[in-house]
Amino acid sequence: MNFSLHPLAVEELADSINYYEDNSPGLGLEFSKEVYSTIQRIRQFPKAWSKISQNCRRCITQRFPYGIIYQVKEDEILIVSVMQLNQKPKNWDERIEI
Repeated sequence: MNFSLHPLAVEELADSINYYEDNSPGLGLEFSKEVYSTIQRIRQFPKAWSKISQNCRRCITQRFPYGIIYQVKEDEILIVSVMQLNQKPKNWDERIEI
C-alpha cells in the first residue's frame, strides 16, 4: 500500500532528524531509519495498531519516543503526524481527513 505524509508531518520529521543530528552526529540518520521502518510495518499491517480516534491509528517507534499517527484510506496510508510522545499530544487532530 502506498503512503504519503501530511506537509506538517514532513516538517515534524525534518525537525526531529535535525534535533537528533545536532545532538549526536549520525543519530538523525538512525532516527530517520527507525521512522521508515515503522512506516513499513504500517504499510504491511495497516489495521494492526489501536485506533486513537475514529479515523486515526498510532504505531509507536521501537527505539525513539515517537508515534506515527496515520489514516488508512482506500488506496493509501496518510501519515498525519510524526509525534514526539512527550509533547503536544493532540496537535495532529486538526489535520485528519474525514
